[in-house]
Amino acid sequence: MTTLLSSEPLSAASAPTDGATASLFVEPWSDPVIDEIGHDPRSLYAERYWLPVLGPSTTWMLRRFASSLDDSPDGVELSVEELARGLGLGERLGPNAPFGRTLRRCVDFEMAEWRGRALAVRRRLPALARRHLKRLPESLQVEHEKEVEAALHAAPVHQRLLSQGHDLALCLVSYGDDRAGAEQQLVRWGFEPAVAAQCADWAALELRSRHRPTVA
Repeated sequence: MTTLLSSEPLSAASAPTDGATASLFVEPWSDPVIDEIGHDPRSLYAERYWLPVLGPSTTWMLRRFASSLDDSPDGVELSVEELARGLGLGERLGPNAPFGRTLRRCVDFEMAEWRGRALAVRRRLPALARRHLKRLPESLQVEHEKEVEAALHAAPVHQRLLSQGHDLALCLVSYGDDRAGAEQQLVRWGFEPAVAAQCADWAALELRSRHRPTVA
């Protein structure tokens, strides 16, 4: 079988001449934080808030990947032709064809990444970062704020709220917000300013420690 894969973005890959034999190996992208508190690509959250950011083709591709990985948790080889046609993306497989652009969009938004000749895909999506929220219509931005606030206020005890604040702050800084931005977002979600600052500090330190080189 010809494999439509590359360690570089899809634009650097050569499209096979025979689409019927092209394949794509997909494996799960393990992320302990987002896997714990993130959102299933098939959830209402993903449909309501991520779809306007990612676009329908990319959202449906992530949903299809999630379903395939449910059946094959260690990874699955997919027919590119069947995947493209099943998503309504046509039969052309070049880097500028609809399928190639959709796959590249998954990578650009950090929902997937190339690992050697496999494509690692998130099975759960993070909460929208501030830069993504700004892309939503104002009505959806307000709705998102209310939804997150309601979830936070449902926490029965302070310790649970603090733990959730740690998780949310780490998710925010892991996905592009700086420490100050994470703190401000937590305050907007209803955290007391002192708690938001503590959670943002913890998340910044935690992220730094995860990326610190190990000394032999």
